[in-house]
Amino acid sequence: MTTGESGTWEVLAVKYAERNARTRADSFLFDDAHDTPHEMDYYIWVLRQGARVILVDTGYDAPEATRRDRPIQIDPRTALKPLGIAAEDVTEVIVTHLHYDHAGGLHLFPNAKLHLQAAEMAFATGPCMCHDALRMPFTADHVCEAVKRLFAGQVQFHDGSAEIADGVRLHCIGGHSKGLQAVQVRTQAGWLCLASDAAHYYENVFRGKVFPLVVDVDDMLAGFETLKSLVSAPGLIVPGHDPLVRQVFPRWQEGADIWRLDAGPVAADADWLNSITDS
Repeated sequence: MTTGESGTWEVLAVKYAERNARTRADSFLFDDAHDTPHEMDYYIWVLRQGARVILVDTGYDAPEATRRDRPIQIDPRTALKPLGIAAEDVTEVIVTHLHYDHAGGLHLFPNAKLHLQAAEMAFATGPCMCHDALRMPFTADHVCEAVKRLFAGQVQFHDGSAEIADGVRLHCIGGHSKGLQAVQVRTQAGWLCLASDAAHYYENVFRGKVFPLVVDVDDMLAGFETLKSLVSAPGLIVPGHDPLVRQVFPRWQEGADIWRLDAGPVAADADWLNSITDS
């Protein structure tokens, strides 16, 4: 199935990496179980409606994995092949922000126009990058690739909220990065929101937990409330890195690390959200 009813979109989460040698201290400020293991998944997302394909983020490649000592399980281009998507045929990429794990594969999709918040480009190329702590999640080559696309006429900037297709809206949230944007999508289950790093985990948004890599805590906390306002039901918020996504949503096809989001959470896991919100 590649399209839904009444202008809805198919939405797929494609997992390309994981990092399991982490603790809750890496995920949440002020947590009372800092030494407890806490895994992280890495995804890119696909929006499809008929023949139109919009990629949300690009992941990162093997050289970047080596440089950061954060291995990937599969090249993002290869991860898309079960969906019949060739990298050179991708013409639109929503870049939620320019951190290495979201924009590290821009060069892998050479024919794509980029949808990017103007605030993110200004952040990644401006005085804030003089600070090691703010510069750490960016890689110069990835930012330079975005600048090259700009000079090639392949960047469309947005300032705040924008509709880039019928049923696909961008919303600047910030917090984690100054120009971070979430993606609101109309699906058969209702309005869904790909939070990207506006909420790394369900716990961020539903328990108000702050992720440690943060530019503006107030923006991050306000962003959690914005995410809730963008969806038809709480379970349609999709965090950017939570392994729980793979339990909440059905696998797209046996043997593929792809999960289908547009039909909503699976009925068997109906109580999963209460276990988070009631804690």
